[in-house]
Amino acid sequence: MRPRRVLVTGVSRPLGADVARALAASPQIETVIGVDTVAPGDDLGRTRFVRADIRNPLIAKVIGTAGIDTVLHLNLIANPVVVGGRTAMKEINVIGTMQLLAACQKSETVNRLVVRSTTTIYGSSPRDPALFTEDMEPRQLPRGGYGKDAVEVEGYVRGFSRRRPDIAVTVLRFANILGPGVDSPLARYFEFPVVPTVLGFDPRIQLLHSSDALAVLLRAAGGGHAGTFNVAGDGILLLSQAVRRSGRPPIPVPFPAVSSLSRLASRLRVVDFPPEQVGFLAHGRAVDTTRLREVFGYTPRYTTAAAFDSFVRERGLRPTIDPEQVVKAEQALLGLLARRRLVGAP
Repeated sequence: MRPRRVLVTGVSRPLGADVARALAASPQIETVIGVDTVAPGDDLGRTRFVRADIRNPLIAKVIGTAGIDTVLHLNLIANPVVVGGRTAMKEINVIGTMQLLAACQKSETVNRLVVRSTTTIYGSSPRDPALFTEDMEPRQLPRGGYGKDAVEVEGYVRGFSRRRPDIAVTVLRFANILGPGVDSPLARYFEFPVVPTVLGFDPRIQLLHSSDALAVLLRAAGGGHAGTFNVAGDGILLLSQAVRRSGRPPIPVPFPAVSSLSRLASRLRVVDFPPEQVGFLAHGRAVDTTRLREVFGYTPRYTTAAAFDSFVRERGLRPTIDPEQVVKAEQALLGLLARRRLVGAP
């Protein structure tokens, strides 16, 4: 059954706005309601924006009054800087999800729920497998931040599924998303003039282009794809490869120093790098996407490498140190050494 009346949370951020706008453009969908605490800056087409906080039980009234049949819960915050701190982030992510699920549970019209989650729930540890499948447990649970919130959110979603087995539930575990307008800790990390890396480590990373994230969400909203799916572009990049592609010089530092730098960046509200993100920069993470292709029926258009190259072009990243100047300096040094050898020759 295709959706007729859809509610999308988190429409003040780029992905939520894109999803609401695309759904509103479909003539098969009667109503799209976008919910957030802040009005979106972008035009959402015929989406009806409702300023509402999903932490408030009044969200049930919004769903009931509109007769919503499909809910896309995209309002999971990865960066506490944008909402004023870790406490507010956890309340929005966890308490907000609980209230939204309670509203869906009471509803007589909701028949589909799509939840944006993250591969961060698998954590990052030196004991990780080469690829995580959806059925695997993390070797080390995230101890804080976005990853810990996602673990709790998915736990509540599983409980909801048991109480309302008549509602099709799709959980999408997205890899790190990069693309136009995406403001994430990883995007800010690669925009640093000098990129700190963990001395002695070269982790694997997987990425997802924002256009593929949009396509997957639209497919989940309109199809019978219940279940949990890893969503990432094919292939991996080593962190060293990504840093070179960004044109930034890496600065290898000992693990404790990286942790200290992350805390300083968080206090200065430059970027939030919680402990699990620092672990990611040391150990990385990669997931298996077989179920996405074979069960869900979608293959991302962008590979991990292509998604990163698109990010570099879109952000207009340029080498911090001009490669031509480096070559000239090397040639000048070699010329000087050659002249000295000639002068010193018998």
